[in-house]
Amino acid sequence: MADTNEQIIETFDEEGNKISFELLDIVSVDDIEYALLLPVDERNKEDGEILVMRLKKDGEEFSFEVIENDDEFNKVAQYIEEIEDEIDE
Repeated sequence: MADTNEQIIETFDEEGNKISFELLDIVSVDDIEYALLLPVDERNKEDGEILVMRLKKDGEEFSFEVIENDDEFNKVAQYIEEIEDEIDE
């Protein structure tokens, strides 16, 4: 049975290929929102790689941006790990 709460987001890569992601969560770090995305074709894999992207809002429209700054990415990754540790306890 499919999860009725899943949110599938479709976007296009740099080459125009359509990619579908499941939106797992949105977290806020330093007043910036980040989306945790799992490629749909990796949902049933035990080692599926979750992507973290900056979430941009423009009115009713949403877009995702790659985090190119290593310090910003590491800060977000550390925050996510801390949340996971709290959940595991």
